[in-house]
Amino acid sequence: MVLSTSIILSYSLISTTSLPIPTVVKLESFSPKNGGFIRIGGFTSSMAPRNRRLATCSVSGDGSSSIGTDVPFPSDYPELLEQARVAVELAMKDNKQLMEIEFPTAGLASVPGDGEGGIEMTESMQLIREFCDRFVSAEKATRTRIFFPEASEVDFARKSVFGGASFKLDYLTKPSFFEDFGFVEKVKMSDRVKEGDELFLVAYPYFNVNEMLVVEELYRDAVLNTERKLIIFNGEIDRIRSGYYPPFFYPKLAALTKTLLPMMETVYYIHNFKGRNGGTLFRCYPGPWKVLRYVGNKYICVHQQDTMPSLKEVALEILPTS
Repeated sequence: MVLSTSIILSYSLISTTSLPIPTVVKLESFSPKNGGFIRIGGFTSSMAPRNRRLATCSVSGDGSSSIGTDVPFPSDYPELLEQARVAVELAMKDNKQLMEIEFPTAGLASVPGDGEGGIEMTESMQLIREFCDRFVSAEKATRTRIFFPEASEVDFARKSVFGGASFKLDYLTKPSFFEDFGFVEKVKMSDRVKEGDELFLVAYPYFNVNEMLVVEELYRDAVLNTERKLIIFNGEIDRIRSGYYPPFFYPKLAALTKTLLPMMETVYYIHNFKGRNGGTLFRCYPGPWKVLRYVGNKYICVHQQDTMPSLKEVALEILPTS
């Protein structure tokens, strides 16, 4: 059962950072599913207390948005997107060309599978638009090309979330005669990229295994050895990292762990673990990887390291002993 309403709601937050927090939001709908989530101005945020944070964070003394290595867990999606924006800017200053942003869209405390696949993709589309509006200046919008998995999603984006935007919208694959059997036709990236393109953003390339193979082609043919940048947004790359796709059946996809993934910097990342030994793996570039627990109405860091731990390591070794 879904109760819908349309009211203007004012609120104020206690924040330990200088990140901008909106003071007026539009409350669009409420659903008791998945513990109750509120959709606010295009974002979905948990109804849990909004002050779930790490105890400390570092911000530049001049009041700018430069974030240090001790970044708080975000209290909502606007704060998350601001953290991700700054993380990408810092990574680009460090000459990172291939970047990953990954976080749950069905609520900050959700895990994969909490939301229905199509709804999660739509949420990601909305969040991508909000991220681009924050990150890409108006004069560079026409030099930013956003790739969606299929041409049909480009049409949907133009008619909805990206209506009136100057960003270039494109696609990775197109339907084939055997689409009903899971086959799609890959798009030759050299035919899609234009000379003036400076930034590529790939939206959730995980529904079909061919999509990440096309992303590799895009990086190899249009980004490597150029000044261009490529951001993969919610690509569920953990499936490839963890061996979800058996190498025997998906040798090309498995090969990405040796070709594409070593070239990639995960600049912003949230992965939640539920259950008795629940917690969160969190990273905001250039900071370390942190394993967090929610204790006493705040997140505390129980482990941190410079390199990304595997999800198996976090679930079976770090969280049970912390």
